[in-house]
Amino acid sequence: MSDGSAAELARIVEALLFLAPDPVPVGELIEACEVSEVQLRNALDLLAEELAPGRRGIVLREVAGGWALATDPAAEAAARRLLARPKTPPLTAAQAETLAIVAYLQPVSRPEIARIRGVSSESAVQTLGERGLIEEAGRSRFGAVIYRTSALFERLFGLRGLEDLPDVSKFDPTPEDAADLRERLLEAGEQRAAP
Repeated sequence: MSDGSAAELARIVEALLFLAPDPVPVGELIEACEVSEVQLRNALDLLAEELAPGRRGIVLREVAGGWALATDPAAEAAARRLLARPKTPPLTAAQAETLAIVAYLQPVSRPEIARIRGVSSESAVQTLGERGLIEEAGRSRFGAVIYRTSALFERLFGLRGLEDLPDVSKFDPTPEDAADLRERLLEAGEQRAAP
C-alpha cells in the first residue's frame, strides 16, 4: 500500500472513530473499510502518530477492546468545566408551537402568536429568546416587538436557510392522521379551556 493510500485510510478511520459513540474493535474497522488487518494497523499507527498527545486537541486511544478518539489530557480541566454546564431541557409543547409560528410567519409579534395559539405566549417567547432560538427583529407599526428565528435555530435544525423549512402546503395527512390530529387539538383546546 502506498503512503498516499495509508494516509487516506487513516483519515477514513479517524472519521469512523469520530462518528462512533463507543470504542470500535479492529475487526469492525477492517470490515467497514474493506481492508486487511495489516493495512488497518498501519493506518492506526499513522493516525496515532498524527494525534500524539500534545500535538492536537484529540488523541487516539485503545480502550475497552477497541479504538476511540479522546481529548488530549491537557484539555481535561476545560472539558470538565464545559461539560458541567446544565443540560438544556427539551422544548415544551407551548415552546414548540411558538417556535413553529415564528419560523413560518416571521417577523411576528407576541400578540399575533397569542392570537394564533389561543393562549398567552409570553413565557414561551421569553424562553425561546433566552435559549437563542428567536430574536427581536424590530417593532410592528403598533409598537409591539416582532420576532424572527436566529442563526442558532437554523443550525440546530440543520437548515441552510429558511427556504429549507418543510413546505406546509404539501402537508397532506391521511384521513386517519387528520382524525388523530383533530382529536389531539380538540383535547388540547378543552384542557386549556378547563378552569
